[in-house]
Amino acid sequence: MRVVTFACQKGAAGKTTLVGHVGVQAELAGAGPVVLLDTDQQGALAEWWNGRQPERPAFAHTFIEQIADDIARLRDLGFALCLIDSQSAVSRAVEQVIAVADLVVIPCRPSPHDLRAAAKTIEMVDNLGKSKVFVLNGATPGDKLTADAAAVLSEAGAVSPVHIHNDPEFADSMFGGLTVMEVAPDSGPAKEIVELWAYLSDVLDGAGTSGRAGPFRAVR
Repeated sequence: MRVVTFACQKGAAGKTTLVGHVGVQAELAGAGPVVLLDTDQQGALAEWWNGRQPERPAFAHTFIEQIADDIARLRDLGFALCLIDSQSAVSRAVEQVIAVADLVVIPCRPSPHDLRAAAKTIEMVDNLGKSKVFVLNGATPGDKLTADAAAVLSEAGAVSPVHIHNDPEFADSMFGGLTVMEVAPDSGPAKEIVELWAYLSDVLDGAGTSGRAGPFRAVR
């Protein structure tokens, strides 16, 4: 079982939306069975999943103190992929969730505030020796700031070539416990998630590595 943790110090980076969407797409793409874990105290991922009719991806409850044991049990149960939504913080709890991951996805909006906030998450991931990938979320097509943010983040590691753009369809679909792939499979947002999962799958399979790069210089 491969474990992917979505982590970012700054709130509103889009972790929960990405976990739900990537989890559904991984299942649709045949990478399952997929299980989701919500370690964020706000419990938004759990609330979204409780509103779903489709049974997959699965959802499992856990506590930070026993997450390693729960991961082992999920592996024994035959799950192929585990996606974890973490708190928007830099804390011991987030450190434990990163420690069990094979890959850490760091969502980041293309703004100076988000880039500065990413530095502490990057430091924690690197100190634990974990592979990481940055995903620019809430981007604007053709915006220079998006290109600049990708260049800055690339100094610290791999940046997904797939940018998730700011589109209300992402949030709208989640009100019903679904995703854009399920309500609008031919839409632009759905295609972005399909491409993002394809990229992350390649990284997990070793086709794209994302370990430590040079020192991260946050935007001033």
